[in-house]
Amino acid sequence: MLHTWSGYGLHMTEAPMRKALTDPTAMRALAHPARLAILNRLQAEGPCTATEVAEVVGVTPSAASYHLRMLAKYGFVEDAPARGDGRERLWRSSAVGLSVSPDPDDGPDVRGAKEFLIKALREQAAEEVDRAMANLEREPREWREAALFNRAVLLVDAEELKALNERIDELLAPYKTTVRDREDAPPGARVSEAQVSLFPRARRRPHGLPRDA
Repeated sequence: MLHTWSGYGLHMTEAPMRKALTDPTAMRALAHPARLAILNRLQAEGPCTATEVAEVVGVTPSAASYHLRMLAKYGFVEDAPARGDGRERLWRSSAVGLSVSPDPDDGPDVRGAKEFLIKALREQAAEEVDRAMANLEREPREWREAALFNRAVLLVDAEELKALNERIDELLAPYKTTVRDREDAPPGARVSEAQVSLFPRARRRPHGLPRDA
């Protein structure tokens, strides 16, 4: 879900100010697969109830309520304006933009929590790709032709890589579900996903040699 970041990013909204995640407890709380799925649901579809979340995430309504309260505890979600008769409690993703990036100055607890959260984010992203690939042959032709699963090897310096990141983010920004009004989208528009990874390749070590050799 996700975006301009250093290392790895989690951008729940397009808030102009983004808060870097540094609280190990909050990061470990967020890294729960069901909670990440709930945040994805809120960002993709907008405000919803615990029951609506439960149906998508695959947990009971009571479990969904618990996960939502935990997310609210750390500021990841908040109450949304009521709809209808106001009997149902609606939730939405927080208005605070969040990012998580490894930092050389991180202490062991913070570093471990960041690695744990980033791993969970990457696993969730990979699951989305796997699910899309498995369903691709059942998609209409126009969606099969529009989909892209691409990998490119680049030769760039650090400034070029950063500039490329920013250009991609600018291209994606108008289409993000947190920005684009559904009423302004063309007929047939669907929630889709862009996953972008830009990074310098780490040197491959010969097989059989110790990692610190």
